Amino acid sequence: MQLLVADKNKKIYPVKDIEATGMKAGTFIRMRTKDFIKMPEGSELFVLPERYPVGYDVKNKCFSIFEYIPFSSKKEECFAVAAFVSPGFTVTHNASYVEGNKPEMLPLFSYAAVALYKNEFYVAAVNVDRELRQDLRCMNISKVQSNVVKLIKKFPKNRLIVHLKGCALVYGCPAAKNFFLQRYEAPLPSSPVCNAQCIGCISYQPHGKCSITQPRIKFIPTPEEIAEVALYHIKNVKDPVVSFGQGCEGEPLLMHKTIEKAITIIRKNTQKGIINLNTNASLPNELEKLFSAGLDSIRVSMNSVREEYYNLYYKPKSYFFSDVLDSIKIANKKNRFVSINYLTIPGFTDSKKEIRSFQNFLNLYKINMVQWRNLNFDPYCYFKNLKVSVKKDDMLGIKELIRSTHKNFPKMLKGYFNPSKLRIKRHTR
Repeated sequence: MQLLVADKNKKIYPVKDIEATGMKAGTFIRMRTKDFIKMPEGSELFVLPERYPVGYDVKNKCFSIFEYIPFSSKKEECFAVAAFVSPGFTVTHNASYVEGNKPEMLPLFSYAAVALYKNEFYVAAVNVDRELRQDLRCMNISKVQSNVVKLIKKFPKNRLIVHLKGCALVYGCPAAKNFFLQRYEAPLPSSPVCNAQCIGCISYQPHGKCSITQPRIKFIPTPEEIAEVALYHIKNVKDPVVSFGQGCEGEPLLMHKTIEKAITIIRKNTQKGIINLNTNASLPNELEKLFSAGLDSIRVSMNSVREEYYNLYYKPKSYFFSDVLDSIKIANKKNRFVSINYLTIPGFTDSKKEIRSFQNFLNLYKINMVQWRNLNFDPYCYFKNLKVSVKKDDMLGIKELIRSTHKNFPKMLKGYFNPSKLRIKRHTR
């Protein structure tokens, strides 16, 4: 597994006799071949500016930092290389590097360790969901474009469809593409505001520390606009899911009155499919009203089940961690499907204290599914923001964590995407 480095022109080179290494919580880790998988289709390679790669020198049996291209006759600066893996795969080790002088914060992606092996790229990740829902090979962009034209013509007054057009064609949102391709899950963004200040929010960064991935919706769709999008998708997809709470919006529970009316319209017209809410679960009373209207499932976003670290990441403005737990209790009482969107980062999520807390949490609450999603954030900045350090001996391993969790909770679904009715039914047989 050869280390990869990049020059100032972003050309990538393998380094002979130097092994690629992984990083967790700032600790460098020598890796084995079995720790890597062939880089999935749709993944991307990133060059990390002002960050020097770290590899393992086999001859000298030590970790080495490379500030300059090791085989170049010129003193040419080099940079670390990382991979952004396709949806459905969870990163097990971050790319290894040390920061230069005052580097800018990395954009909001995850940064997997990557290596060259037998002339192919390999990454440190594990497959947690085999569904092809967001596989770019299954998304014909020409068909997306033609269907955008058709739907805007069919629903000329629906502003939400125009918004989803931008998501699909400008920002490449796979959920929006799936709506126009009439497959899997359709997004229903509804809220331009939020009651949290997540440090890794992809749609709003007030202090300009890093650029946003996709701008937030600027209006509140009417219940009729939302229902029109949802009913079109439900009618045209065999096993559909429609979801409030997208990357291009704030917290949907703040629009609970609008959403409640929309769900009522949808359920008056059809009982088909799943209506899901991706949420921070901050308003339990309002969530209960949505369940009464016909909401089928929730996916609760959490970076940690420990209140201290949850608060440091989400920075709640008008709710408490106890509200999140109360919302899950209400969902359990209503017998609704509950997923945890567990924002995973190597070195923290697989630390012994977090694992112990997570196991206790799963014992206390009826959680139907854990979605092992990557936390898209600069690894060094994450541990600085959370004011936490983890020793190497205190890290179990992401792959081992996932395996042991689902061994201990065999009835709980493992995955990456919000499940459909048929997928839930297949699992519960």
